[in-house]
Amino acid sequence: MALTLDIPTQRTTASTLPQLDLSRLEFGQTFSDHMLVVDYHDGSWQQPRIVPYGPFEVSPANSALHYGQAIFEGMKAYKNSEGAITLFRPLDNLRRLNLSAERMCMPAVPEELFMQGLLQLIRVDAEWVPNAPGTSLYIRPFMFATDGMLGVRPSSTYRFVIITCPVAAFFNKPLRVRFEEKYVRSAEGGAGFAKNAGNYGAAMYPTKLAQQDGYNQLLWTDASEHRFIEESGTMNVMFVVDGRLITPAVSSSILDGITRKSVLQLARDWGMTVEERKVSSVEILEAQANGTLQEAFGVGTAVTIAPIAVIGYRGQDFELLPLSDDSFARRVSAALTDIRVGSAPDEHNWMVSI
Repeated sequence: MALTLDIPTQRTTASTLPQLDLSRLEFGQTFSDHMLVVDYHDGSWQQPRIVPYGPFEVSPANSALHYGQAIFEGMKAYKNSEGAITLFRPLDNLRRLNLSAERMCMPAVPEELFMQGLLQLIRVDAEWVPNAPGTSLYIRPFMFATDGMLGVRPSSTYRFVIITCPVAAFFNKPLRVRFEEKYVRSAEGGAGFAKNAGNYGAAMYPTKLAQQDGYNQLLWTDASEHRFIEESGTMNVMFVVDGRLITPAVSSSILDGITRKSVLQLARDWGMTVEERKVSSVEILEAQANGTLQEAFGVGTAVTIAPIAVIGYRGQDFELLPLSDDSFARRVSAALTDIRVGSAPDEHNWMVSI
């Protein structure tokens, strides 16, 4: 039987909920009133607590700042028309968080701590979960080292935190992306499968260069040959070619996305041919040239489904046809939304009620 935790709650005396304007949400800019905090020391997790959202005090010698022991997750809560709140596949996020923790020499977070803390936090801030179309409560669990000493070794102390923020759509129009053939997001044997902070910091410069050239994101390619597609920006990437759904197979350099797994499952449910394998840039460009590339899109928690309109390659742009109403990307996006807000059956038991 799972251990039931006593999680004390200190409620804020200065809620910012009255200032919330759902029509002017910028992703990750507005935070809910409370956060879950729990510290790790002496070899075990200590008393979890829910406190008002606010800053931490850390040592200038904090080892996360100097050596990068920091990991995170991204997930969402949804509210349906009756006001019920649900989470989408939270245990998958926990499993991936703990894979990241293992890779970064950090302690695993127990299921009862993660789930009970998460559920209690969402209940405390239930009024922050929006119910307008396209909105949700974004949830950011993260962990960082807290030792205050300079020395390249795993920290002996850590802090695990969950913060939340109401969000609207991440991208509001189809994306322009280009193949990246100089810089590398991750290499085989590295930490690309983990959601550690350094992966994202290192990706910012090449992404900035692409944005200066008019692109939204990159199509990352493999580290050894720059031949095979890995991810698109911070998303997994998928292609519909001649009726088949094709996506790069996960590896030590590719994140095992939860939205990715969900999209592949729905495609299989619908009888669609699904191929998880190496996908070369040449293959995709040839499919675009001969008319068999029907769709390209990114998938991820923040975006859910982000259609790709233009693919750049070595100074040339290749335009994709606009998505039709019956395109796979639009159908699967609508299906995921319906499952999340309770207007379609949850046949795979993905949703957890608050």
